[in-house]
Amino acid sequence: MKIFLRETHDIDYESEIAQQTREKLFLPKMNEEEKVKAAFTFVRDSIGHSWDIRGKTVTRRASEVLEHQEGICWAKSHLLAALLRPEGIPCGFCYQRLMLFEKPEDGYCIHALNAVWLVGWDKWVRLDARGNKAGINAQFFTAKEQLAFEVNDEKGEIDYPGIYADPPSGLLDVLDRHEDPVYMYRYALPESLPNKMV
Repeated sequence: MKIFLRETHDIDYESEIAQQTREKLFLPKMNEEEKVKAAFTFVRDSIGHSWDIRGKTVTRRASEVLEHQEGICWAKSHLLAALLRPEGIPCGFCYQRLMLFEKPEDGYCIHALNAVWLVGWDKWVRLDARGNKAGINAQFFTAKEQLAFEVNDEKGEIDYPGIYADPPSGLLDVLDRHEDPVYMYRYALPESLPNKMV
């Protein structure tokens, strides 16, 4: 589990802004489940999804997401990991291939979410802090997984198996190459995880 707790370039939880955010979010008496729920709710509701808000900045590192208060799902997943890992809560990354908009002809994109290991439940729990809006209602539930999107196999969507300790470099490169998050989201997101990344 150690690899799911480490700090990295993108999960920069020792940054001042990340530490300050944790101090505000977590109370000393909170248990593991309460911390996960608080962090998930914060990232989902308080950080704007760059497409939804027509954002101005492409963010990558957790500290950047906090500074600019925006990010696409990939960046928001980095932030959730940065809030939970220093609390001793293992947090990884999962990916889905989804239709970019309403139909396959519009193309596909890679969507990121998190998996959190809860000792009290003795299992990995997937959480999607993408951000809710009309038609999207991701929640933290103890009995049933409720993600932002339900994968439709018949339309070419994929729920990729496995949990990554680090975001695939191919996705991070996309963030590095762009400055306009709206343009990036519409025209530059990869449609699948390359085989070497799966």
